Amino acid sequence: MMTTAVPAPAISVRGLEKSFDDLRVLRGVDLDIERGSIVALLGSNGAGKTTMVRILATLTRPDAGTVMVDGFDVMTDGANVRECISLTGQFAAVDQILTGRENLKLVAKLRHLDDPGGIADEFLARFDLVDAGSRRVAGYSGGMRRRLDIAMSLVGNPPVIFLDEPTTGLDPEARIEVWTMVQELATRGTTVLLTTQYLEEAEKLADRIAILHEGRIVANGTLAELKELLPPAEVEYVEKQPSLEDIFLALVGKNAPEGELR
Repeated sequence: MMTTAVPAPAISVRGLEKSFDDLRVLRGVDLDIERGSIVALLGSNGAGKTTMVRILATLTRPDAGTVMVDGFDVMTDGANVRECISLTGQFAAVDQILTGRENLKLVAKLRHLDDPGGIADEFLARFDLVDAGSRRVAGYSGGMRRRLDIAMSLVGNPPVIFLDEPTTGLDPEARIEVWTMVQELATRGTTVLLTTQYLEEAEKLADRIAILHEGRIVANGTLAELKELLPPAEVEYVEKQPSLEDIFLALVGKNAPEGELR
């Protein structure tokens, strides 16, 4: 009888630890992320979300644990990890003096790709920036800059992308634009790790949600699985399902349940 091999996770984290002086930020994080999925990493300010992303992106060295990204060890094979990932931070990393097209061409050249101009034109069309492509980025709206930033991060089609609070500071319309782009990434097979403080964003986008609290993953599951952690509330005899906000506050607050969902 033939068995189908289960593909290795796009990201695999085991026993990840990181401290800064006497502050223990990560205290043994375990997390697997399947290929082509969107996983939202939630946590309060200072929970260690950005530190974890920086470790995955080889920008910060862990103190202990193993981290594999697309089959490569971040500690021993950082060059190959960087070849297969892209990172979009909280602030758009675009050159405001250059035009949108020049920004995209620059990234294509840095990745040593053929036909940088053609690649730039392709991404301008894909992200609805053709009309703005010849304008300096300094004149772009916040949503346009974020679209360009994500477009630049996808040049070369990296299989894994980290989005660290990508909609911070955007207005509701621009946030929805980013949400649409993230969903399109997953349909193309890209693995997305998204950190966010907007619980609605996690509910809207994520296949799975991991909650980081006091240096550990205290819950990891689908939204439906996380809802099972809390009993439904009854309002005038009508059953009310817990929201993701209810779940998050219950897990990281003083009255957090002892059990963990893995």
